[in-house]
Amino acid sequence: MAENKENAPVFCEKFCIVCKGAREGNKICKAIQNIELKIFGKNGCIWGAARTKYYGVTPDKKLPVNSRKK
Repeated sequence: MAENKENAPVFCEKFCIVCKGAREGNKICKAIQNIELKIFGKNGCIWGAARTKYYGVTPDKKLPVNSRKK
């Protein structure tokens, strides 16, 4: 896990239309994300893999309450 907050993978968490939309419950985004996860693997694209590595949560899951968010 990364130790420096400056290196936090914010794109997948805050700016990716597909991942953010899927986590918020958008059915179209969820369908696109499922296709992406099948193509790239359980960690998703490079930004999703960075999110998984940093937070320990795959791109299709919401962050736990006790995560290092912010």
